[in-house]
Amino acid sequence: MAKETILIVDDEQDIIELIKYNLKNEGYLILTAQTGEQAIKIAKLSQPDLMVLDLMLPGIDGLEVTKYLKSNEQTQDIPIIMLTAKGEESDIVTGLELGANDYISKPFSPKVLVARIRAILRRRKKNFADTPDRIKQEGDMIIDRARHMVTIEGNELELTLSEFELLSFLADKKGWVFTRGQIVDAIHGEDYAVTQRSIDVIIVGLRKKLKNYASFIETVRGVGYRFKG
Repeated sequence: MAKETILIVDDEQDIIELIKYNLKNEGYLILTAQTGEQAIKIAKLSQPDLMVLDLMLPGIDGLEVTKYLKSNEQTQDIPIIMLTAKGEESDIVTGLELGANDYISKPFSPKVLVARIRAILRRRKKNFADTPDRIKQEGDMIIDRARHMVTIEGNELELTLSEFELLSFLADKKGWVFTRGQIVDAIHGEDYAVTQRSIDVIIVGLRKKLKNYASFIETVRGVGYRFKG
């Protein structure tokens, strides 16, 4: 049985109880919060393995919570699944750009949510186990898996978890072309359901941060992306 800790953040008690019931049945340990302020405090104090975060919260909303957690060294690696209402596409894109790992729209299937959580946590474990001491260098760019860090000319880039995993994956297979679906499977696991738009969003954000090295990630029209060989 799973022993990871999940933080559920929603201002609707019924939603909290529904998610809590299904996750406890899977063996997860559960923490809950009903405001953004509470979510930040609990995340910093308890370091959960994953957060299920509603975007529509009183006070500090879910996007602000995501922005804060992903900019804080203490909490930046906590995976986040956003709960969204239908028609919030712009918020979804913003959340993914800020570093959220996935989203699920209300009303949702508890089984689908559990599958998404499993996929993210499984991939996270695999990343920790896979050759953590490997360092890859391309010119003045260094990808350091052990320290989960990318530097260019000695300057560290502030990458989200998804940006780091995407860059590492493409760089490991230099010259190979991958579809958006293959990239999703590689960095999030086969059970991860996501739109092609979100991969494009991650690529755009990553290229901005790579600056002069942005050209290393090439778009192959009609197929997907590759790391220039």
